Amino acid sequence: MDEVGRGALAGPVSVGVVVIDERTRTAPAGVKDSKLLSPRAREAMVPRVRRWALEHAVGHASAAEIDQIGIIAGLRLAGRRALAQLTIVPDLVILDGNHDWLTDPRQEGLLALVSDQPPAPPVRTMIKADMKCSSVAAASVLAKVERDSILLALHDQHPHYNWAGNKGYSAPDHLAALDEHGPCELHRRSWRRFTQADQVLDGCDAGSDSTLTVERTSVKEGA
Repeated sequence: MDEVGRGALAGPVSVGVVVIDERTRTAPAGVKDSKLLSPRAREAMVPRVRRWALEHAVGHASAAEIDQIGIIAGLRLAGRRALAQLTIVPDLVILDGNHDWLTDPRQEGLLALVSDQPPAPPVRTMIKADMKCSSVAAASVLAKVERDSILLALHDQHPHYNWAGNKGYSAPDHLAALDEHGPCELHRRSWRRFTQADQVLDGCDAGSDSTLTVERTSVKEGA
């Protein structure tokens, strides 16, 4: 299982899952971390991954949901939505990184008795799993391609942000558009770079020519 979009300013966070077992044949040649592949290579890899995997799915959590529950819970929601699409319950989920964001803390102790969600499968975290584990790399490809397609569709609604190019991340053209136009309903408004600006704008007169300013902190795609 792998995620994409955690560090974006706009659009959903997406989580891909690919299920394999000991009988699954060798992974398609060239499967690796989706961030190292060109867009065309990622798209070409998708049908090969789908044929190779026992099952596969991608789940999403919207910007509005991230604003409501936070990015970690948003990752968990997207991951649970991906798992809910499977007919196979995995024996183990391998997560890229060193943080288990899939397991709900309420699953432990007495709080597990009041949780309305079934427990997630056991989780193992692995640094650079998208470079070491074919199923995680394949999940990364599926999540990246599907999220990119969502941002391409959303670009037509708000072309001035150039989401077709920056996919919602903090690229210079996206930040410049935020300065000029401000955020829209598809931005993660709870993030500090937006809440600070909103506080400034709330104190401005309607006719003010004040512009929205956001931090120029570089966010690596897929971080």
